[in-house]
Amino acid sequence: MKTFNIQFCEHNFSHGTDKVAEKIESELVNANVEIQACLGFCDDCAASPYALVDGELIQTDTPDELYEEIKAYLT
Repeated sequence: MKTFNIQFCEHNFSHGTDKVAEKIESELVNANVEIQACLGFCDDCAASPYALVDGELIQTDTPDELYEEIKAYLT
């Protein structure tokens, strides 16, 4: 089973991505979650929830949508 690297910016936690990161860590076994101080996507970070999955930007309107998009990407 392939392991996916998922990165979150701690500045994006104000959009609820901290809960997404916790949920992924506890529910998805093929995910390696990393929390970074800054990922360099400041405009995206200020706008809405996002994460990098194996270097690919995934951005949605809500944290729940972000979780579902990441989950779909991993399967």
